[in-house]
Formats: sequence, C-alpha cells, structure tokens
Amino acid sequence: MKLSLGALIFAGALLQGLSFLFVSLLNAILPPYGGAYLAMMMSLYPGYNPVEVPVSIIIGVLYAVISGGLAGAVFGWLYNYFAGRS
Repeated sequence: MKLSLGALIFAGALLQGLSFLFVSLLNAILPPYGGAYLAMMMSLYPGYNPVEVPVSIIIGVLYAVISGGLAGAVFGWLYNYFAGRS
C-alpha cells in the first residue's frame, strides 16, 4: 500500500505550521511558555526572532509550513520507496 505524497505534504505543513503558531501565540501571551522551543527555532529559521512578535510569528509560521511540507514529502517518499520493495 502506498501513501499519497500530496496528502502527506499538506498534513505535515498544516501540523507544523499550526503547532508553531500555537506555541508562538501562547509565548506572546504567557512569555515563559515554549521559550526553549522558540529559541531552538530561532537558530534554525533565519529572520525569526520571538521578541518581534507580529512580524516574526508570520515569518516563523512560513518557515514551519515549508519545513513541515518537506518533512512530509521525505517521509512519504521513503515510505513508498520501501513499501514498494517488500
């Protein structure tokens, strides 16, 4: 059985983007929440800085959507590759 690559890309992008948005908004409301996660994301996503709240959240969500989509694509491709071999 093969997985739909487009569905995995969409699901990965949606999950990563929404989770990043959720953590970023909670951090803006309750500053200590998710601080370590956002510091790690700041080191991975150039241009993202949790101090600059409105613009930075949009930049971070865009990066998260792209990285989630890429992760879904890689996972789906690997799954389909190895599922086809067995």
